[in-house]
Amino acid sequence: MTGTPMAQPRVYTADEAAQILRCSAWWVKEQARHRRIPFCWIGGSYRFTDEHIVAIVRQSEVAPTDPDPEVGAARTVRPSVVSDGIAPSRLRARPPRRMRGTDSGRSAA
Repeated sequence: MTGTPMAQPRVYTADEAAQILRCSAWWVKEQARHRRIPFCWIGGSYRFTDEHIVAIVRQSEVAPTDPDPEVGAARTVRPSVVSDGIAPSRLRARPPRRMRGTDSGRSAA
């Protein structure tokens, strides 16, 4: 066999791919497990080529919304009043369980 040697493709583990993508290895493995991102299954583990990494980035892109022609920038709509005219009530955090009903749980000292 004569000729030029074939270049070996660079293959990354899920941890290495996660470092390149700047996300967690768990996310990479979970997306691959659900077949949401391209991967190779080599030796019983997920492997990613440079082309896979580029494809993951491309499919994760989000296009900008159309700008509002009057303002010249994208609008953020925060409805302060619901369409039927009733203002929404503000949400309040519930007190922790240990703080609820403290009068009955404590004895006077």
